[in-house]
Amino acid sequence: MNVADRQRPRPGELFLDHVSHFVPDVDAAARVLEQLGFCVTPLSIQIADGKPAGTANRCVMLETGYLEFLAPAGGIDTPNARRLRERIDRFVGVHLACFGTPDAEAERRRLDAHGFGVLPLVELEREVEGGATVRFKVVRVEPEAMPEGRIQYVQQLTPEHIWTERNLAHDNGVIGLDAVYVVADDRAETAARWARFAALLPRPDSHHVILRTARGAVVVGEHVELTKTVGAMPAPPALAGYALKCRDAARFAARCRDAGLRVERNVVTLPPSMGGCWLLT
Repeated sequence: MNVADRQRPRPGELFLDHVSHFVPDVDAAARVLEQLGFCVTPLSIQIADGKPAGTANRCVMLETGYLEFLAPAGGIDTPNARRLRERIDRFVGVHLACFGTPDAEAERRRLDAHGFGVLPLVELEREVEGGATVRFKVVRVEPEAMPEGRIQYVQQLTPEHIWTERNLAHDNGVIGLDAVYVVADDRAETAARWARFAALLPRPDSHHVILRTARGAVVVGEHVELTKTVGAMPAPPALAGYALKCRDAARFAARCRDAGLRVERNVVTLPPSMGGCWLLT
């Protein structure tokens, strides 16, 4: 099975598919990422249900999952673009965590049955380098249902168009997305809600609660304790950062330090053009 095929969960599986930084300038973020040895995809304008979504992205595709850097598309004013600007005004950083599912419509029905205020299923697409069209289905809920950020599901329909040899040609030993960190006022209540959202079993782990998917995890913690693990973070409720799995975490940490980023233990604080932090594993 190739890397692209491995991005499709099997029936009954759930993946941590990707996280997204909301940034004012995707090219500024891309310059930092390229300095750190990542291959970043070209700028792509998103289309939702056949119309411009008002957003544009550049991505870092990994062997397991990917990182998205999302910004408003210039000159396109849509409700989606306005919501994105509002979140960027709040803080630049990680605002979105997405689970990968083999059946978006089934997830939508389940969330609706559990009272999550589900929005209509969205069919997104974007043209990528070479002229191919990437297509995927997205399940979203009302913002108040998951106040930590835009928490959603995706069904990847054409992973072969973005998990390509060119997009995976990184020069830093970073393998994949390993976990996302959720900062909460009450970790038990928050973890229980995320468990209902994702149909996962929460398990206590020291001062955190962990929800493990078939690939990747969600770690929920309160501000004081999570600060000890991850470092500086936004006030709860929010997404604090995420873990990157590396072939040699110490070597990649040194590369980040050489590039001028702050590194303490295995935590990398990202620059203002990106926001958030990485925990290297």
